[in-house]
Amino acid sequence: MSIRRGHLAAWGWAALAGAVSGGLFIAVAEIVALLAAREADPLIAVGSFVIDIVPRWAKELAIELFGSNDKLFLLSSLGVAVFVAAAVAGLLELWRRWVGFALFLVAGVLAVAATVTRADASPLAFLPSALGALAGAATLRFLVEALRRWRNALDGERPIAAAVDRRRFLLLTGAGAALAVLAGVGSRLGSAATSSIAAVRSALRLPAPASRVLVPAGAELHLPDLSPLFTPNADFYRVDTALTVPSVDPSGWRLTVDGMVESRVELTFHDLLAMGLREYAITLTCVSNQVGGNLVGNARWLGVPVREVLARARPRHGADMVLSRSVDGFTASTPLTALTDPGRDAILAVGMNGEPLPLEHGFPVRMVVPGLYGYVSATKWLTELKVTTFAADQAYWTPRGYSPQAPIKLSSRIDTPRIDRPLSAGPTKIAGVAWAQTVGIQKVEVQIDGGAWQEATLAAAVNADTWVQWSLDWNATTGSHTLAVRATDRAGRLQEERRTPIAPNGSTGWQSTLVRVG
Repeated sequence: MSIRRGHLAAWGWAALAGAVSGGLFIAVAEIVALLAAREADPLIAVGSFVIDIVPRWAKELAIELFGSNDKLFLLSSLGVAVFVAAAVAGLLELWRRWVGFALFLVAGVLAVAATVTRADASPLAFLPSALGALAGAATLRFLVEALRRWRNALDGERPIAAAVDRRRFLLLTGAGAALAVLAGVGSRLGSAATSSIAAVRSALRLPAPASRVLVPAGAELHLPDLSPLFTPNADFYRVDTALTVPSVDPSGWRLTVDGMVESRVELTFHDLLAMGLREYAITLTCVSNQVGGNLVGNARWLGVPVREVLARARPRHGADMVLSRSVDGFTASTPLTALTDPGRDAILAVGMNGEPLPLEHGFPVRMVVPGLYGYVSATKWLTELKVTTFAADQAYWTPRGYSPQAPIKLSSRIDTPRIDRPLSAGPTKIAGVAWAQTVGIQKVEVQIDGGAWQEATLAAAVNADTWVQWSLDWNATTGSHTLAVRATDRAGRLQEERRTPIAPNGSTGWQSTLVRVG
């Protein structure tokens, strides 16, 4: 190997040393987090910080492109960024001693800052990032010094010494990489082994509800590709700010009701169940749902009316908002009237479709409020209800460009036929769902190729808070066709035709879709 080629190769080996050191940084931090501060994983903390500061357009784009996989994309991107930055630190350390080392320490300080400022940070939250950064920095220093000795031996044209130093560097780098992999895998296995919340949920038996949802005959049309009346838990959309699902043990769960109240209230999970569960059928919609989108689902919920919990605290005159808080710090602003209205089934839910809430849907307790988008009502992993005013408090999404109040828009959707599914000429069904929560759907109309609007057949409605299925007979002819849909609610209001974006309080517009008939 010539000196020039040796120098070029050294830069590549320095980048590898940096990447290995970065892997060790993350792996050690995860091990320490597992042992001392489970909430203090640096990747999760930095990812949560990114979610907090990301501009609205980027958040909307991520949900549009990746849907429920947006968090996986973010974590993957952060992982790649860590290894790229660590590789750069390796190059800088070879260029000048202590520069890459210092870069690792700076990264550690930033990770510590992101970790200790989280809402659920413990007194030891600084420890994982701090020890991980020290381990990564020390490894980088050690590996690059070994590389420098190898390069110096090449420069001095001492082939035997160069061979020895090369072997030493490769062994040390391989050992560091193996240690990083073992520590990373060990932390993941240890986390899975020590996480008992899934087992607690599986063993939990909720009391039988005092009342159940009555589903009328004809509420389910049973058509191929049409969304079922009740969305299975595994298919129910998930959009929230939690990069990892919080682990909340029901035995230690507490709900605090305070703020502008006559009496501060604290409830345990047992206290909540003792109030008596009832079953409700309610459709949930995310504000990020585009026209014709799938960020909407319908479920049977077991829970307790929020108004009964608030009644124990006795809100004071002048309060007009309840700021609900999740264990991970997320907050939502819900009008007090929406939670105390006896005609609206706003609940604290503990069950979903006949089983305890899934972990990713808020176990053990979440809010479900019909007629309001999730970001102002559907707080998961609930821990606090603060009775306050819109003038005094802001929720998580309000300073990020979203309205503090957000009633769900009257909407309709075509589920079938679809442009990506083959359709044969002849009699078929155009079908979908429509919703107008707290009011109900009066009619759904379909337009084919810009012709006259035709009224679809509605399935029987479960209640005004759930979506309703609809269908229209169509004799499909060969070629391309444009289908459009619109709905009218029971108050006589027609769905808004004009397209608007999801910000600041939900999209509007009639869905139009192209289908091809073969």
